[in-house]
Amino acid sequence: MKRQFLKAILGLAAGLAIAAVWQPVFAEYNPKLLRIGFQKSASLLTLLKAQGAVEKRLAAQGLEVKWVEFPAGPQLLEGLNVGAIDFGYVGEAPPVFAQAAGANFVYVGYEEPAPTAEAVLVPKGSAIKTVADLKGRKVALNKGSNVHYLLVKLLEKNGLKYADVQPVFLPPADARAAFERGSVDAWVIWDPYTAAAEKQIEARILADGKGVVNNYAFFLAEREFASKRPEVISLLFEELQKQGQWIIRNYPAAAAQLAPLQGLDPAVVELSIRRYSNVVKPITDQVLAEQQKLADTFFELKLIPKEIKVREAALPGKR
Repeated sequence: MKRQFLKAILGLAAGLAIAAVWQPVFAEYNPKLLRIGFQKSASLLTLLKAQGAVEKRLAAQGLEVKWVEFPAGPQLLEGLNVGAIDFGYVGEAPPVFAQAAGANFVYVGYEEPAPTAEAVLVPKGSAIKTVADLKGRKVALNKGSNVHYLLVKLLEKNGLKYADVQPVFLPPADARAAFERGSVDAWVIWDPYTAAAEKQIEARILADGKGVVNNYAFFLAEREFASKRPEVISLLFEELQKQGQWIIRNYPAAAAQLAPLQGLDPAVVELSIRRYSNVVKPITDQVLAEQQKLADTFFELKLIPKEIKVREAALPGKR
């Protein structure tokens, strides 16, 4: 089981290398090409890719589809910013870091909240029983990801400051390894990595995002592509909504299809996908306002170098 997990993680890391190779080739807007950035851990897009519905519909319009794999949201945003992809799906924190760094993207949609799909994990026999016990401890997390915000808000809720813990910034594969060998005391991570650690090494959930964060996921597009090809964005949303509803109606079947794609046991995958909403909607003013709160928090903590206005990264009709 562990070998399967590590194989899947290595595949994720390889995806970033592939993306880096492709960037110089597809650096500018191409009206005949749609490049979709995805993470293998993102079930909606992974299934959509596997089933080929988008390719079939866009082929009739003379549009080719290419998929580019990334290990996590921050790297995917880098790909979007340099013109390696046109469309992607990430957690709520990466767009804030990317906008603060000047990335040229727009929010085009979101997946409804999934607060239990991210959590703080501790080893099975850990003496850490509450979030307050994390004071002075080493906590692994992927810098700039959705769990970065979860950690900040969980600490705040439990009377601690971000400075009270020792963040150890590691991508999921390295964080898992550090967690297993005891180099860190806790690990803040999202599904399916959470579910895999629970099932495979009996990691214990110390706290998840319920009652603390929304844990939205966002669909983003390169600004020029979104303005020139709105009909393609609409088509993508139709297919994503269909895919999400199919997952909700068929959790075991969806898990069975995803398991070999993610290199995980079906039971792990099903636990993971049940924690996500799988409900896709166009971006709204309310969701942008919630995203602004996250951006303000990160600026106050000096995690981003300047204040940003999230609405500046919205489609014109949403500003």
